[in-house]
Amino acid sequence: MEANGLGSQGFPELKNDTFLRAAWGEDTDYTPVWCMRQAGRYLPEFRETRAAQDFFSTCRSPEACCELTLQPLRRFPLDAAIIFSDILVVPQALGMEVTMVPGKGPSFPEPLREERDLEHLRDPATVASELGYVFQAITLTRQQLAGRVPLIGFAGAPWTLMTYMVEGGSSSTMAQAKRWLYQRPQASHKLLRILTDALVPYLVGQVAAGAQALQLFESHAGHLGPQLFNKFALPYIRDVAKRVKARLQESGLAPVPMIIFAKDGHFALEELAQAGYEVVGLDWTVAPEKARERVGKTVTLQGNLDPCALYASEPVPCWSPRRRLDGWCSRC
Repeated sequence: MEANGLGSQGFPELKNDTFLRAAWGEDTDYTPVWCMRQAGRYLPEFRETRAAQDFFSTCRSPEACCELTLQPLRRFPLDAAIIFSDILVVPQALGMEVTMVPGKGPSFPEPLREERDLEHLRDPATVASELGYVFQAITLTRQQLAGRVPLIGFAGAPWTLMTYMVEGGSSSTMAQAKRWLYQRPQASHKLLRILTDALVPYLVGQVAAGAQALQLFESHAGHLGPQLFNKFALPYIRDVAKRVKARLQESGLAPVPMIIFAKDGHFALEELAQAGYEVVGLDWTVAPEKARERVGKTVTLQGNLDPCALYASEPVPCWSPRRRLDGWCSRC
């Protein structure tokens, strides 16, 4: 580190690297804790900040994103920050209109209905330039963190983004998106490749902007069985990791740990552990000790806390003496 306390990129020196060491599979003095929905509606200051503008306008404001990212750290001794943004900024950057409807969630007024609709999407190579506001938010937040904890960047995985783009919003069945997989497999792969091509430079750009770890959210993995997951989700999850790591090296950027979180994807733990990520996230339905038996010692495991456990007034019993409530465990 430089004598002025700045790192090689000009960012403040990192004071707490416990999260990063755990992600790399190294021993730590304690188990690091962070929350995926860290900047959330549970904070009154969050609601006050968000009331000033609509959701995606907030996402496009680096100052607002920085403030929302920092708010939880002012209250809780967390070991990492995750940038405030949304996975659907990528479909927006591809030219699709997305709005956040109060009480309903994300809405696409003109979802993808036919294969020819793919022709209206922008060149995925332009997505990173459209998302400069995310990079600005990351750089600003990294500066404002002053080295207190690492900053995590993220994106939605191709299948998850596809579901929103085809369904037009949230869905309990993903019937329209799965209909594409069965009736339009070639078009589905075309769309998934477009999304992968968009995600790679976007994630690399986040690291260049200051992100010290990356998480890929496959939030809708549970809507696919093993066969469809292995055909339409897993190959692109693997490709993202492989290409991001290669691009970081080509760009002269230091490697960062990558996390894959496939919600309800318990049927694919072994495959996810071999997908090129340092960390595999577990949802609260997976027993960590069983997951460790299945994946071996090649990856760090993260997660497993039932979100409703936060209602508890007393500490929830741990499954291991080496684990705190968040569910991280080492590779030992």
